[in-house]
Amino acid sequence: MTDAFFELPFFTNLLILLVAAKILGELFERFKQPSMIGEILAGIILGPSLFNLIHRTEDIKVISELGIFLLVIMVGLEININSILKSLKGRNLIISLMAFFIPIICGTSIGLLFNQSIMTSLFIGLCVAITALPVSIRILMDLGKINTDIGQKIISVAIFDDVLALTILGVLINIQDSDFSVFSILKAGSFSLLKLVVFIVILSSVYILIKKVLRRGDYIENSLNKLISLLKGKEPLFALFFVFILLFSTFTETLGLHFIVGAFFGSMLISEQLIGKDNLKSIEKTTGNISMGFLAPIFFAGIGLEFNFLSISNIGLLIAVLFVSYFSKIIGGYLGGRFAGLNGKTSLTLGIGLNARGIMELVIANIAYNAGLISTEIFSILVIMGILTTLTTPILLKRAFRHE
Repeated sequence: MTDAFFELPFFTNLLILLVAAKILGELFERFKQPSMIGEILAGIILGPSLFNLIHRTEDIKVISELGIFLLVIMVGLEININSILKSLKGRNLIISLMAFFIPIICGTSIGLLFNQSIMTSLFIGLCVAITALPVSIRILMDLGKINTDIGQKIISVAIFDDVLALTILGVLINIQDSDFSVFSILKAGSFSLLKLVVFIVILSSVYILIKKVLRRGDYIENSLNKLISLLKGKEPLFALFFVFILLFSTFTETLGLHFIVGAFFGSMLISEQLIGKDNLKSIEKTTGNISMGFLAPIFFAGIGLEFNFLSISNIGLLIAVLFVSYFSKIIGGYLGGRFAGLNGKTSLTLGIGLNARGIMELVIANIAYNAGLISTEIFSILVIMGILTTLTTPILLKRAFRHE
């Protein structure tokens, strides 16, 4: 606990944290790196790891939770459900499965090998297995490869991995209070899967209903525009959108799943065909402004505040997690590509392209840490893994495309 002398008022903390995060984020953007790296670094510099000026208070945690909420919604808006269905067809499914299950098995095994609990090991595996869709899109855009065949494969597999990871997250959160005996795991796991099935059935029903309504033309878009024209308040479209998302989040929390599962899947249902191009752009712009301008920098800086390099006493575990995060993901993508009939160089490029963790891995690590499911040491290791894979993937992918 720090002396009261060093405890600054909340809004002063917020001001310093936001300014530092935006400055360092801008600096990293100038070097064509994700701004989140600079924002995390701002938290590390200002937090206990270095200057010990700002601490992650309950108020900052609340703002971080809102940051997680909006970040996940932004990722969901970028995903087209048809892209998920595409990743489940034919040989694409082989790539998606191998690129996810090889890393999650390897990551979980490393945790168990270093005497971590089953839950901690599973979260290590989950963080190793995930691919950060927004980071992948950004890297491919910077390299001018987003519209290539391999670029589209990377995106569809990343979408599948994100969806599967958040689904598993919902189950893990549900079984966290079991005593981890075989009977308890089977009982809690079965109950969690039943809840998940209920959610998927309702989600699928809403999706099918939307598809049927869309066959009638622009009925929903026209009805939405009429409703907005009748409302006199400010930003009615944004409010209606969030009512829809909050309904899904409330429903998943009622089922015992995490609220971001509902936010993610709910935002995935919103498409240009459903509400119109202009309405979708308006929602994306408003959500992006609030998220990227304020909440997301605070969330990533908050991760830096929680990060503590001195908590990492098991250097062997750190090295093992870093090794397995690179090796298993690249090998998973490579083997998936080879089984799907791609040549060796293309398969290697695919595996490298899936290696960035970034946003989604940090969101999951943060949820696990705040729920007390992983220690500060494991959290700090996972933050290092997320940063390094995000920093090195553009360099490795650029070289892979050059030699493809």
